[in-house]
Amino acid sequence: MSGVQPVPKGTRDLESERVLAGIGLVLLATACFATLDTSTKVSTAAVPVIMGVWFRYAFQAAAMAAVLLPRHGLSVLRTAHPKYHLLRGALLMGSSVFAFLSLRYMPMAEFTAIVLVVPLVVTLLAATTLKENVSPLRWGLTIGGFVGTLVVMRPGGDAFSWASLLPLGLVFTNAWFQVLTSKLAQTENPLTMNFYSGWVGAIICSLLLPFAWTALPSWHWWALLCLMGFMGTVGHFLLILAFQRAPASTLTPYLYSQIGFAMLGGWLVFSRVPDAISLVGIGLIAVCGAAGAWLTVKERRVPIEPAES
Repeated sequence: MSGVQPVPKGTRDLESERVLAGIGLVLLATACFATLDTSTKVSTAAVPVIMGVWFRYAFQAAAMAAVLLPRHGLSVLRTAHPKYHLLRGALLMGSSVFAFLSLRYMPMAEFTAIVLVVPLVVTLLAATTLKENVSPLRWGLTIGGFVGTLVVMRPGGDAFSWASLLPLGLVFTNAWFQVLTSKLAQTENPLTMNFYSGWVGAIICSLLLPFAWTALPSWHWWALLCLMGFMGTVGHFLLILAFQRAPASTLTPYLYSQIGFAMLGGWLVFSRVPDAISLVGIGLIAVCGAAGAWLTVKERRVPIEPAES
């Protein structure tokens, strides 16, 4: 009689720890991204879009070069998939351009709600492109988080003005960026991935910078640009580390936590307090995230039953 042997308890516990660490890293990454979006919206009052995107990537490129090259030398550039790094960097830069344009015209909450269609798209791509196994219950949790964003968006409201088309471009570019990140993270060094994503964006934007450069009115704007660069760099590095510890289909429900951080930033910086309907949507997203965490731990503790011969 043959069958699948149960997974040893120590192996299951180690796997559970890795998945939970991935979830924690995703939550930290979304907090960084929400801070980046908040500072980006503030910057649109005085900083041209291309100039802001250029500084965000120039900061990441310079920071990664200053930290990595003295310690690792040119070995940090070694990769078996240079074309995928170029594509990943271009997708990330494209999503940043769409984010800058969207935040110029849209409030934080509505923007973040539309952008959070990305996790649902990533789950679909993970199941079809990466061939990851997605359980029906996890599908339900992901869709539940998506419904929560719809409650916040309120179709027919201000979020569906012409500016709503801009985040759709971000949804497309960012979904493929995350899928490619998950794929490359299985074999590539996360430091190499972060290095290339910063330099690809910086080089592309540098070609356009002469057409967008303008003098900023005070040093406060330069400090804001530095904050944007720092948060973008740290956030994407944390996201890479997260995908190394857990599959995309497991992590995607937790990407919805960004809407909570975004609403907090909107309240602190722009004095926009979420109304009752928005809080219902946030509550639904939080419930789906908590249920996803419970499901993750439960799946790792249940022994694998032997197959019948």
